[in-house]
Amino acid sequence: MPELPEVETTRRGIEPHLVGRTITRLVVRNFRLRWPVDRALERELPGQTIRSVGRRGKYLLLEADSGSLILHLGMSGSLRILPADTPPKKHEHLDLVLSNAMSLRLRDPRRFGVFMWTKDPPLHHPLLKNLGPEPWDARFDGSYLHQRARGRSQSVKGFLMDSRTVAGVGNIYANEALFKAGIHPASVASRISKERYERLAQAVREVLEQAIQEGGTTLRDFVDNNGQPGYFFQSLKVYRREGKPCIRCGKPIRTQRLSQRASYYCPGCQR
Repeated sequence: MPELPEVETTRRGIEPHLVGRTITRLVVRNFRLRWPVDRALERELPGQTIRSVGRRGKYLLLEADSGSLILHLGMSGSLRILPADTPPKKHEHLDLVLSNAMSLRLRDPRRFGVFMWTKDPPLHHPLLKNLGPEPWDARFDGSYLHQRARGRSQSVKGFLMDSRTVAGVGNIYANEALFKAGIHPASVASRISKERYERLAQAVREVLEQAIQEGGTTLRDFVDNNGQPGYFFQSLKVYRREGKPCIRCGKPIRTQRLSQRASYYCPGCQR
């Protein structure tokens, strides 16, 4: 699933092509995404000018004259900027056609993405209103994590991946940040000290920043708006490296299931 770095990479790629452009047409070839695309948008979106392209957690926000589009790439989605007359390929379900004869095209093989319109402030939408702070928000620090973890019996990895704790940190980057901070993913969230949470908050920011610089992580489906894969997979320290030697101590990387997700860690470096 595209996580924060992949979504931010996409946002930065499409923003210059969208801001200031007017939507002339919405072409929907398959309305069946995670929630059905509202057929009324084929009439409502033309004439709207896109004013900004933002991100909240793993959601993209295209703010227009009288509302906002909320997009999520689901499990396997990607967005491309293409000439509007480019013939669609398999799984390319939707085109947002622009006034410069280009289109924003959604490809989503598993159809688990979101394409939704709201006339209310987008941050008040049910999908977004309960999200935790962004990793670069001033309040996201060790004190915040330590306070929020009080009484939590869940694993620290599950706690970190909870979007109500922090927005946008998924499985790949939770594994990598916990390794960088030297914290075992199965550690009980409420038993971790404030000092260790300070290291974890910093590790989250550093891992995400590096991933964004390298265009995100491509393991199967993700490509940016130019069709290029993300290269952070070359920098992964523990994720999908089971049995390989730790880059720090040489011990084999291990894996275990936590909250039905694979968790990768070094038994020597993470306590």
